[in-house]
Amino acid sequence: MVIWDPWRGCHKYSEGCENCYIHRADIKKGIDTNKIIKTDKFDLPVLKNKKGEYKIKPNNLVYLCFRSDFLIEEADSFRLECFKMIKERPDLHFIFLTKRIERFDSVIPSDWKDGYDNVTVGCTIENQRTASYRLEIFSKLKIKHKNIICQPLIEKVSISKYLKDIELVVVGGESGVNVRSLNYDWVLALREECLNNNVSFQFRQCGSRFIKDGKEYFIKTKDLCSQARKARIDF
Repeated sequence: MVIWDPWRGCHKYSEGCENCYIHRADIKKGIDTNKIIKTDKFDLPVLKNKKGEYKIKPNNLVYLCFRSDFLIEEADSFRLECFKMIKERPDLHFIFLTKRIERFDSVIPSDWKDGYDNVTVGCTIENQRTASYRLEIFSKLKIKHKNIICQPLIEKVSISKYLKDIELVVVGGESGVNVRSLNYDWVLALREECLNNNVSFQFRQCGSRFIKDGKEYFIKTKDLCSQARKARIDF
């Protein structure tokens, strides 16, 4: 696994962004998250060593732009350069997430056609409003590999009508002190919808505030993922 952040910075966009951990971390460092700038790793996928070999070895999964949104407006002038690098590395698989799925068709390269084989797009939703709006758009886009990311999930949602052609649904809560609770019943409801539609499901992390069987628990950030795995509900 490799993390590739060609730029950094993002803007809070919808309800799920309210307690964004990236903004919180940047505030502590005195960084203005709202400034979108290229990083020194912009061309990471095509960097080579002295032998002329790519520094990123083949068959790696590359998490793209996980400290921003790959479809953010300020990156319009240099996003196509990223697509060129992605196309140059068919031996890697790239995955990016976005809350701005409505921008997709206006920013993809002219040779996208029905999608690149080595790209997975994850549409992020957090409540029923964003699920209904974004997934309706997502369902009509030409993308070969599609995931739905319900994180942070801040209310119960139903997405069963949008699960056609979806490879994976990921669910998780918020991390931090003053965050919104994740109810385990919401997680199980989404899992049931995935089971009924034969779609893979992953419970990625509990929320720092986690409700199960009517009782609220406070979980340390370092334990959020491990506690979710202990539930053994992935498939």
